[in-house]
Amino acid sequence: MRALALYGATTLGSLVLTALATAPTGAAATPRESPEARGVARAAERAQTAGLSFGLCPESEQLPDAVRCAAVKVPLDYAEPQGKQIELTVSRLTARGKDPKTGKPVPRQGALVFNPGGPGASSMYFPMVAGMPEWKNIAAAYDLVGYSPRGVARSAPLTCMDSKDFAEAPTQAPVNPSESYKKERIARAKTYAQGCARNAGEALRHYHSLNNVRDLEVLRAALGEPKLNFMGASYGTYFGALYATLYPSHVRRMVFDSAVNPDPAQIWYRNNLDQSAAFEGRWEDFRTWVAKHDKTYELGDTPEAVQHSYAKARAELAHKPAGGTVGPGQLQAAFLKAGYYDDVWAMRATALSEYLKGNPKPLIAQAAPRPEAAWDDENGNAVYTAVECNDAPWPTDWKTWDRDNTRLAKRAPFETWDNAWMNLPCAYWTQPRQKPVDVRVAKGALPPTLILAAERDAATPYKGALELQKRLPGSAVVTEKDAGTHGIGGGANACVNTHMETYLLTGKTPVRRAACAPHREPNPVSLDERALPLLGIPAAV
Repeated sequence: MRALALYGATTLGSLVLTALATAPTGAAATPRESPEARGVARAAERAQTAGLSFGLCPESEQLPDAVRCAAVKVPLDYAEPQGKQIELTVSRLTARGKDPKTGKPVPRQGALVFNPGGPGASSMYFPMVAGMPEWKNIAAAYDLVGYSPRGVARSAPLTCMDSKDFAEAPTQAPVNPSESYKKERIARAKTYAQGCARNAGEALRHYHSLNNVRDLEVLRAALGEPKLNFMGASYGTYFGALYATLYPSHVRRMVFDSAVNPDPAQIWYRNNLDQSAAFEGRWEDFRTWVAKHDKTYELGDTPEAVQHSYAKARAELAHKPAGGTVGPGQLQAAFLKAGYYDDVWAMRATALSEYLKGNPKPLIAQAAPRPEAAWDDENGNAVYTAVECNDAPWPTDWKTWDRDNTRLAKRAPFETWDNAWMNLPCAYWTQPRQKPVDVRVAKGALPPTLILAAERDAATPYKGALELQKRLPGSAVVTEKDAGTHGIGGGANACVNTHMETYLLTGKTPVRRAACAPHREPNPVSLDERALPLLGIPAAV
């Protein structure tokens, strides 16, 4: 995930989404259904008949032989289901079928499909979690299924600019941007939006959250599953909630990990502003922890002193980039991850400490762009931009962006402007913009679902979990108190994992809400990163 890699945005035109797919796949279309709804039914029927042909995975996926790969065909445009087809890559590890402790047979409960968010992230790696202790019981009962959504990696990939130019470094990241810098970023945003339109052409308008939902329904059918078992993290919770809204009768079990606020008024501009505000609190959490371990890092014994050390590094890097590639922009991107995952706190604090002592090597190792990742990074950003900008209306007047972010930056300077720059292409998007669907399910229409949330999560602020619960009757929220890691299922908190495992294996949830004590704070000399792969973050961040 990037600065707002959870949220999607844009579109003024409204889609008719009446009773879309609350009827089972294959049911005759009624006059009230949209062409897209009929197209989904036809594509799902076709996929169910064809099934998936799993075989060895391409070397590029870097998956072990036990994991098998396939591709599912979906329409580029569901209003024309017989038209152009695109292929989505899929990975699967079949259920182990045995209790990991006793060796006794365990009944298979179907396929568990995972999406890590983004928009723009792939979960092809997901089957590999079967080897982790937190997932062994789940892997015994479920096939673990990952996939690359449309636009991502080998699934009809999107690009908006040359990846070499996208990875340009070093870059600046002023906390208080000048008018000339703002004009530069406006020009860059316009160019990026134009590049998306030029490279993708007419296909660009088909990359959005509703089509991600439709693709998920086709994948369910292709897997031969009568009902969907799904776990979505971050942005994955949003289109998971859309799926629950449009296909409630097709849901068996659903886990929403770190929930996006699904209120249509929040999608996506306001969610981004809320996220920037929340990162300020999480940045303070990090600085407080570093200050507590001042004997280890010598960056200051108060959060304010640590901030001073960080500002000093920014100023020095603006003057002389580390290794010729790490400037303030790269420093900001590296330390933003500390707002997502406390697993990296020790690494980042060590890098900052060493840099200020005259040793830039750890900082360069953690913050310098990796040429081998340039294409993936730009591809992920292109998909993120397309989905965000196609999903909902955005302000098209720069004055609105300037006013809102200037005000917010006064109290939340850490991430506000970087987040604005990332999303600014949506102000200059030329594609039709949708009206967000009102996520809402009638009481009794949906099986119980489980929402996992960290109380101090900055990427998806906690109020989003509560809003989602209001809209999905019968859902339960498990809260990790006084913690802020983004994506907590299968991570460091045994209490959270017990609730998740119990739900997936038995369907049982807490009555309404349950609280878990926070997981342990990071060890200042530990580099435990076990939670990162679950959200598509490489170990070497």
